[in-house]
Amino acid sequence: MDSFGFDLTNRSIAERIKLLRKELGLTQEEVAKQLGVSRATVSQMESGERKITAEELYKLANIFNVTADEILDNEKSIEVVLEKSKARNKKKESSIRISVPQKNIKKFKEVLLYILNKVGAKPNVGETVIYKLLYFIDFDFYEKYEEQLIGATYKKNTYGPTPVEFKAIVNEMINNKEIVVLDKEYFKYPQRKYLPLREPDLSVLRAHEKELIDEVLDRLSDMSAREISEYSHKDVPWMGAKFGEIIDYEAVFYRTKEYSVRRYEDEDRKSA
Repeated sequence: MDSFGFDLTNRSIAERIKLLRKELGLTQEEVAKQLGVSRATVSQMESGERKITAEELYKLANIFNVTADEILDNEKSIEVVLEKSKARNKKKESSIRISVPQKNIKKFKEVLLYILNKVGAKPNVGETVIYKLLYFIDFDFYEKYEEQLIGATYKKNTYGPTPVEFKAIVNEMINNKEIVVLDKEYFKYPQRKYLPLREPDLSVLRAHEKELIDEVLDRLSDMSAREISEYSHKDVPWMGAKFGEIIDYEAVFYRTKEYSVRRYEDEDRKSA
């Protein structure tokens, strides 16, 4: 694999990679394993001693849950802080800080485990499909009930909505032996699968929450990564956001009929 046409040994890019790794609480060894290189190689990348290939750049973007452009342009980043973690004394004004309360972390974990136990073994369900299932679960629930289910933060990326808390919470789940990650191929394309190592705690889900999750899984979980990405691109909340920015939950109330899960006509008749 050839290197980029410009010098990716730039010190600021190297520091950016190191910063993103530390923000997610990953060790050099963990990043090296996901990249398929040695820990020493990751150390050389972070010190600017080694050029980074295009393939490595995009793998790093996937690991850090950012776009490749965000690694190359360090003006603004999103920092995810799990509440039980010790807070930083300082934060850069250029970063968007997302603090995730413990109750939200618990809900996120159990919903993810519920999804994985129900559809995670399907050959089409890799990371991209999971991202979109979480998005539609959250946004459908908000439209229908005007309250949060998981309440994750979703960013507009090239392949559709991306839950920015996902990597930090999943890394914690991996360390706690709640899930396992497998890197495979699906129709000759790389696919990252997440498999559950325990059953979900259903006591954190109310009956109507579980019902909506099941509805989304029944409707969308057989889609391929390409199909569900294209489907998400036609949803009003995604369409209304700028690339790299957070998707606004309130936009669900402007959805087209194809995507809307709320029966506004019935509400109008009741209020008449």
